[in-house]
Amino acid sequence: MADLNTWQQFWYYLSHNGAYVLSQFSRHFLISVYGVLLAAVIGIPIGLLIARRRKLSGAVIGVANVIQTIPSLAMLSIIMLGLGLGVNTVIVTVFLYSLLPIVKNTYTGMINVDTTLVDAARGMGMTSWQRLTMVELPLALAVIMAGIRNALVVAIGITAIGAFVGAGGLGDIIVRGTNATNGGAIILAGALPTALMAIVADLVLGAVQRRLEPRGKKR
Repeated sequence: MADLNTWQQFWYYLSHNGAYVLSQFSRHFLISVYGVLLAAVIGIPIGLLIARRRKLSGAVIGVANVIQTIPSLAMLSIIMLGLGLGVNTVIVTVFLYSLLPIVKNTYTGMINVDTTLVDAARGMGMTSWQRLTMVELPLALAVIMAGIRNALVVAIGITAIGAFVGAGGLGDIIVRGTNATNGGAIILAGALPTALMAIVADLVLGAVQRRLEPRGKKR
């Protein structure tokens, strides 16, 4: 555990470098969000597709699982060969790691929609698009949001290593601390906001997820 002197140095560092920490906090958060949003834009339609054509689900989810097993530093290094140093490399890395929870949760949410409700909508004369947008997606939305929630929490951790490819963020502060003599306070200045960001993101999206749950499930 950090001793009293380390905490004093931590508060001293924040008092003199608060603007820098805040700017890196914002940069870190935006990189994470951009990667997850990109994954949601691509992953949700993929999840909808494999829910319609379930024979594809094993292959698609299998590929996403393989991506997930690649160590994040190795993934960064591979992508860096094509995109070079900087923010874009980290965003693409976050995007790839976010695909699995988003695709899988979209697929799970869609296949678990009550078929009697879908049949009732079909009996009312709804088109396939109307059933999707007015019945199936609203009922699956809470499960999809759970996938986005998991993806964002993981993305915040992955973005921290983006400092190794010159992307900045709170990981940059952590790296500075590891390279400094007695840099424990600097490491805390990067690590604690990263942990706080992940906790707050999880709580906020958890609250959104609960609001999206069908009323019957809430009760």
